[in-house]
Amino acid sequence: MHLEEFAQGHSLLHRLDPRGKLLAALFWSCMVATSGHLALPAWALVCGLVLTAMAGLPVRSLCARFALVNLFIALLWLTLPFSLPGDQIALGPLHVGREGLLLALRITLKCNAILLAVTALLGTSTVFTLVHALRRLALPEKLTQLFFFTFRYFQILHAEYLRLREAMRARCFAPGVNLHSYKSYAQLMGTLLVRSLDRAERVREAMLCRGYVGRLPLGDHRAIQKHDVLFAVFFSMVCGSLLFLT
Repeated sequence: MHLEEFAQGHSLLHRLDPRGKLLAALFWSCMVATSGHLALPAWALVCGLVLTAMAGLPVRSLCARFALVNLFIALLWLTLPFSLPGDQIALGPLHVGREGLLLALRITLKCNAILLAVTALLGTSTVFTLVHALRRLALPEKLTQLFFFTFRYFQILHAEYLRLREAMRARCFAPGVNLHSYKSYAQLMGTLLVRSLDRAERVREAMLCRGYVGRLPLGDHRAIQKHDVLFAVFFSMVCGSLLFLT
């Protein structure tokens, strides 16, 4: 529900062409994810922190997002060191595998490095400009439309869900582990589904009335400017340095 939380700003990353940021995020993700060494993800994490600083992203909101992601990664630290065979390290009464620890560390560094860079690159653009850039990069039109409509109407459904939930609270609904709560939540989901189908039909009719024929018209995209070229050169040098050093 908060994909555009960081889209408003005046930093360099906010002013870059979204096509370049999409390509940079794709290459960065592939490079970090396929790395077999520990040094590259570690340096990539540092570079990701630099990108977020350049974007001027609010630290509190960023930490809240990454805390949720790393909560799932923490489960790997509880399982991998005890499940992979290899050299054992004694930690008090426990014996953990060295390979499992290294694998968990590598996954942690990779996930955070990719998420930091992608948040700094793509989070600084609105969804509309990203969809526009995807079409300019010749991605399938149906795929880009599906992405745009999914984002747009998830927000509407979320607002409808909050409204229904507030109506339940106004009627003194107190959730609990009981049959009444299960029935209430089932009715909430059913009502939300029915209303979403009704909203989808009304949206379709509104689009047809406005001449929609299966394609979203695109306006003229701004030309690539000097700072876009400079960023592309700098980003290429950083990626090349990481690959060379590791």
